[in-house]
Amino acid sequence: MAEFELIERFFADLAPRGPGVELGIGDDAALLRPPPGRELAMTLDTLVAGRHFLSDTDPEGLGHKALAVNLSDLAAMGAEPAWALLSLTLPEADEAWLAAFGAGLGALARRHGVALVGGDTCRGPLSISLQLTGFMEPGRALRRDGARPGDHVFVTGTLGDAALALEGLLAGVPVPDALRRRLERPEPRLAEGRALAGVASACIDLSDGLVADLGHLCEASGCGARLEAARIPRSGEASKWLEARGDWRPLLAGGDDYELCFTVPPERLDALAASGIFCTRIGEMVQGSGVTVLDERGSPLPPMPGYDHFP
Repeated sequence: MAEFELIERFFADLAPRGPGVELGIGDDAALLRPPPGRELAMTLDTLVAGRHFLSDTDPEGLGHKALAVNLSDLAAMGAEPAWALLSLTLPEADEAWLAAFGAGLGALARRHGVALVGGDTCRGPLSISLQLTGFMEPGRALRRDGARPGDHVFVTGTLGDAALALEGLLAGVPVPDALRRRLERPEPRLAEGRALAGVASACIDLSDGLVADLGHLCEASGCGARLEAARIPRSGEASKWLEARGDWRPLLAGGDDYELCFTVPPERLDALAASGIFCTRIGEMVQGSGVTVLDERGSPLPPMPGYDHFP
């Protein structure tokens, strides 16, 4: 199958003409018109077979995840997604694989109003790069550098499920559907991110693990964080794991959670409550640097570095 036939068959219908799309797939570049008076938020993520996903991962779920991880970045900024570019490297043009991948990508794109406006395909080891552009009101972006000592630390959702699913798959043991879905089809917290504008002092999405990602926020903000392990929100499956093994690593350093971790000053706690966001307070920002996690006795847990491409 020729490259342009591949694009036309599997991706052209993912590119409806939406607001601001003057010219999408089919030319040398897309022509786009940003909304007047809005700031652009841009992000890009790459997923590589054997590094970010298993070679036998369901392609429909992979299409979903390729977009979801980028949507999570925009959620952490409080942005509204709009346009995507896709670069797809394939070992072969497998029609069934492409149809499933496109279905997963397209379903999530339509749900969040994302138009695929261009990209590239080539032959090689399987990898997926997706660039996403969104908009926001000027000066309303959630950033990593606004936290201060005394701010409360919160997370959305629950942590650790995706890491537990991956561990089970690598070990060849049955993985509950709920855990596997958290790994393969994460749900980006876009509504929560937009609701946090004007409430949170800083925010980051959790892709590499709570301790590692909150550590990035601490570094950007010039302060530290002290967390209580017992407060970390977890699913029933994650609670069973913790009770059986006493191992906090999947919850604190497992990665692939794609929840939001954010800080809120004491004077904005009422505004957070009024927002209706499902979240859990897990600690506070403190003077100093780095992230300290205390066990039930108040003793620090050993350091738990998160995922690092270049350790």
